[in-house]
Amino acid sequence: MDGSEARDIPTIRLRPLRDRKISQRDFDRILASIKAIGLIEPLIVYPEGEDFVITEGVQRYRALLEMGIEIVPCVIGWQREAFTGNCMVNRVSPVQEHRMIEKSLEELDEETIARALGLSVITHRTKRTLLKQLDPEVAAAFDQGAITRTCALELTYVKPARQREILTAMKGYKDYSVAFAQSLILKTPPPLRATRKGRKRNPWNKTAQRKNDLLKKLAEAEQKHDFYSRLYKQYTVDLLRLAIYARALLTNQRIREHLDQHHSEIVARFKTIIAEAKG
Repeated sequence: MDGSEARDIPTIRLRPLRDRKISQRDFDRILASIKAIGLIEPLIVYPEGEDFVITEGVQRYRALLEMGIEIVPCVIGWQREAFTGNCMVNRVSPVQEHRMIEKSLEELDEETIARALGLSVITHRTKRTLLKQLDPEVAAAFDQGAITRTCALELTYVKPARQREILTAMKGYKDYSVAFAQSLILKTPPPLRATRKGRKRNPWNKTAQRKNDLLKKLAEAEQKHDFYSRLYKQYTVDLLRLAIYARALLTNQRIREHLDQHHSEIVARFKTIIAEAKG
């Protein structure tokens, strides 16, 4: 790293640049990881007087303090601006976590990795991981936070092709709720249903009342979607007509001169309408 230096620094000379709140569970995972595997990534700091300010690795620093560690490996950047872009650490996504676990299994046993993640076991996150049961597009939506874990679990009751259909419908209706997903799963024909051994329940064994509630929700969503689709189509037609009218006025030399002289705000608005119609 240009303009940087690696050095062991006493914890007493370190202080955070800012305090970023994380959940107790996330902190416990960091603490468990360091205890099990050690500190993999050094802290990134810059000098300020006799001390060093931490720009990346504040939670690791707090974990090390709790463990009573007195000396910490750091990378020193001599300009504060060089590291401010790295201050925020993103939460590991489900897909990233899955890949990290599979990679770690090449060198570590499951028990060690589980302790590092603050879990009792990780078997359910490896061979039987949820991601392996999802279509790639659905897995990507789950990874990006578009659908919840509960919703993704519900989708595993149907085959990947049907999962994609349901995800497309959810995007089209802008409804990513579990209930809406369940209502679409309920209407899945038998050939597209997934057979999962060991499951004690499935969507098609729900009570008649629950099925009716879900189908009612689906009907309401379809009705709302149809309404807004008609509304949008009408808006598109009206906008096109208005754009044609506005263009006719602006291309008429006498009218354009009058508008430029007395009503410049109308000219600007007409230009916006024409641009929106083109878009």
